[in-house]
Amino acid sequence: MSTPVLSCADVGFGAIEAVFAPFGLRIERVPDAAPIPGSWFGDPEAGLIGDRLLLRGDTPVHSALHEGCHWICMDAPRRAVLHTDAGGDYDEENGVCYLQLLLAARVPGFGRARACADMDAWGYSFRLGSAQAWFERDADDARAWLRRHGVLDAAGQPSGRVREG
Repeated sequence: MSTPVLSCADVGFGAIEAVFAPFGLRIERVPDAAPIPGSWFGDPEAGLIGDRLLLRGDTPVHSALHEGCHWICMDAPRRAVLHTDAGGDYDEENGVCYLQLLLAARVPGFGRARACADMDAWGYSFRLGSAQAWFERDADDARAWLRRHGVLDAAGQPSGRVREG
């Protein structure tokens, strides 16, 4: 990877908190070099436990957004017992990726283009070869899933609500 991905310390924890607070997801900062509880992929990737998104300064912003979007997109029974493994199916995962790119635009100094580049650098894989190409030309199913579950409004923007049903 030629350019390192942007970290939570680079954009500030307040920026991440501002994205997720309206949904009810709390940000918990983990001390630098300490293990991140609830991290599915291991340090420095974000962790999820209950209604807490656990982050370190070196946690990639795209990881914080992705795990936070898992919390928004999962159903209430899974959210109630969440610890580390967000679970979900293929359609939900696509919804998570799409929502993370929408919310990336709300992080000052990050934005959708950087989020796509960082996702590609991390190793996300999409049929069209890049996160941006998928978002622009192959994500109709993800948008429909998010609308069906009340996460996107009729205009295709985040509704500010967690998954319904």
